[in-house]
Amino acid sequence: MTFQIRHVQAVWPNGKYEEYRLHCFADPAEAKTFLDHFQGEAFDAKRNREKGKIRGVWRRSDEYRRILDLGPLSVPELLRN
Repeated sequence: MTFQIRHVQAVWPNGKYEEYRLHCFADPAEAKTFLDHFQGEAFDAKRNREKGKIRGVWRRSDEYRRILDLGPLSVPELLRN
């Protein structure tokens, strides 16, 4: 499984923002396997990053919620608040 790691800043309508680490796959089947294992979110640069701008942000339209558990990974209790 080969992938590249990229970073994007996600910005919500309420002004909250987070830096996301993206795992980019050339093969859609590998991306799906990764997504199924880690329960992440699919990201399409042309659709999600300000009309495909290389340095554009990910303008989110959903409600901000902090990610504490993601698949087999989780934030330790000490760091949650």
